[in-house]
Amino acid sequence: MPETAPFVVPSPDAVFPPFAGLTLAQIHVPATAAACEAAAQALRQAGIVGFDTETRPVFTKGVDAGGPHLVQFATPDAAYLFQLHHPAVPPVVRALLQDAGLLKVGFGLREDRRQIAARLGIEAESLVDLSTHFRQHGMRRDVGVVTAVAMVLQQAFQKSKRISTSNWAAERLRPNQLLYAANDAYAALMVYRALHK
Repeated sequence: MPETAPFVVPSPDAVFPPFAGLTLAQIHVPATAAACEAAAQALRQAGIVGFDTETRPVFTKGVDAGGPHLVQFATPDAAYLFQLHHPAVPPVVRALLQDAGLLKVGFGLREDRRQIAARLGIEAESLVDLSTHFRQHGMRRDVGVVTAVAMVLQQAFQKSKRISTSNWAAERLRPNQLLYAANDAYAALMVYRALHK
């Protein structure tokens, strides 16, 4: 990461324009072997991608949700959302996560790492946790994607609690779920790129 001046958290009264995220037309949900391989090729060509995972919520204490159920990657032009219940998906996702040449950037990735190891049986390579970057540059609390987008991009990134706690293990995800998951990964990539300008 480049050297950066100390970050300042915007005032709660600050008004920013909405974050310009990806549209549904830019979101792909590969399910067949051919679609997964085409997605993997596009991601590897990008070299650096936004990254996140989603897990079906569990509202009973001590119960493991068995996630992740969705693994998402974003390039500057598109997002690829991999639903792990499709048989063709896990081998491709494992290969992408273990590809040391593919830099994967996101926020708060500790739990993602743990769940990936538990469900997919691998250690993810080349993950960059942007929350750690902000701590190293003077932030005393964890910075998530909403705060980072405001600080770095001066845009307002909206996250819905209702969507975040929806069923990510569903056979077919709703449009609002697709947009939420895609733009979580995409926003991380946009913050990373802005930090490198």
